[in-house]
Amino acid sequence: MTKYKLQDAIEKQVATGGRAFIPYIMAGDGGLSKLREQLLFLQQSGATAVELGIPFSDPVADGPTIQEAGKRALAEGTTLRGVLEEIGRLHDEVTIPIVLMTYLNPVFQYGIEAFAKDCAKVGVSGLIVPDLPLEESAMVHDEFIKHDLALVQLVSLTSPAERIERIAKASEGFLYAVTVTGITGARAEFAANVGEHLANLKEVSTVPVMAGFGISTPEQVREMGKLADGVIVGSRIVDALHTGDLDSIRALIAASKAVEII
Repeated sequence: MTKYKLQDAIEKQVATGGRAFIPYIMAGDGGLSKLREQLLFLQQSGATAVELGIPFSDPVADGPTIQEAGKRALAEGTTLRGVLEEIGRLHDEVTIPIVLMTYLNPVFQYGIEAFAKDCAKVGVSGLIVPDLPLEESAMVHDEFIKHDLALVQLVSLTSPAERIERIAKASEGFLYAVTVTGITGARAEFAANVGEHLANLKEVSTVPVMAGFGISTPEQVREMGKLADGVIVGSRIVDALHTGDLDSIRALIAASKAVEII
């Protein structure tokens, strides 16, 4: 399997101490003109990579915070093509990997071959497509491989063991371990079997395991970081950017560097 830039960045972070941290932001929330400022802030604050959401009218995995961010971005006229063009303009400044989180419909509308080609052209490192099941991923995978784009797979708490193993073996860049049963959004606590779930994933996965969904405090970042190779934080980051609470974002990223490895 190809060693993707995304995987390499995560493994380098883990090797040098602490855990990887991937913030999720919604492209175009506040207007695409803010994307440069947002990405450079996250890069300078120590993010390992950035998961960049593409606003979509009918999301299935997003909780209320990210849905509202998507509505704001769509109201600003944000499009997939516009996001890729803006990423291209930032290519020389933003050096950490960018992972696009998009639904399948915008990719179809764009054209799979053209989409993959343009992603590679502007420096996108990987894709997360939550409504694309593993069994249907062949429709995009050849084009993604051709352009060195990692296709990240999500695995849920409720997936049976045989399916978990297939998803883990297929995932590229990292394996996205969903740590709640349901949509994105902050949680006060997690299911009792999360630790066992993440330990199992680390045993069967050949790529780093990143824990995401529901993580919203520095304490949760540290706790999940003990169990995985890193964390993904979305709703809390989106809310903090919207309200200008940059110190909270810095605290979340700093927490990933202070994980006591067990």
